[in-house]
Amino acid sequence: MAETESPAGRPGAWKRFVPIAVILAGLAFAYAMGWQRFFSLSFLAERREMLMGFVEANYALSVIGFAVTYALAVAFSFPAASILTIFAGFLFGWLVGGVVVAFAATAGATVIFLAARSAFGDFLRERVGGRVKRLADGFEEDAFSYLLVLRLAPIFPFFVMNIAPALFNVSLRTYVSATFLGILPGTFAYAYLGQGIDSVLLAAKEAGEDVGVSDLVTTEITLAFLALAVVAAIPPVIKRFRAGRA
Repeated sequence: MAETESPAGRPGAWKRFVPIAVILAGLAFAYAMGWQRFFSLSFLAERREMLMGFVEANYALSVIGFAVTYALAVAFSFPAASILTIFAGFLFGWLVGGVVVAFAATAGATVIFLAARSAFGDFLRERVGGRVKRLADGFEEDAFSYLLVLRLAPIFPFFVMNIAPALFNVSLRTYVSATFLGILPGTFAYAYLGQGIDSVLLAAKEAGEDVGVSDLVTTEITLAFLALAVVAAIPPVIKRFRAGRA
């Protein structure tokens, strides 16, 4: 008797979707449990003394636990990267917090990238053509530069940029290196905001008001990120311009 094929056309092809299914189930479970309430500046304002006391008494454990929490949040695409980076700066200082976040975020992003690549594989190459395929080919030719620019510029949500490169033929090494370097400016900027947020939290708590990330991120910071992205985009633009004239 012939072996029954999966809808994808290959025996057992459904197994490649298991990692994505686990991630979606984990994300749904987190929301069902209401864990999103812990990822807010309001929660930080209410529990700041408790959290600071725990970190002071258990510094190494706190750093490790925070790194694992951050990596899991990113791996499960929980939209809390900015808040958690501010938490890191508040709890550990901008330098230690920034370093911890950079490694944890890259680790979590790599997990979701591998899961998406396993599930979707060469989706673009197999299903599309024309302009979209040319765009994919262009992205793959200089994936590091493209990824670096997109990581530097705060245009797309962090979780979107963790998954989108999986639709292209981007190597794991390129993805990890571009992600790690690309998130450094934003990571340390948000960690620095977190280090100096204590007075803001106290004032908001006394006034009975909530503080959001948008209240902390200034126009100057956003423009600085965009400027970094423009600078990073110059080499690939010049390269393509020269290739077009050749």
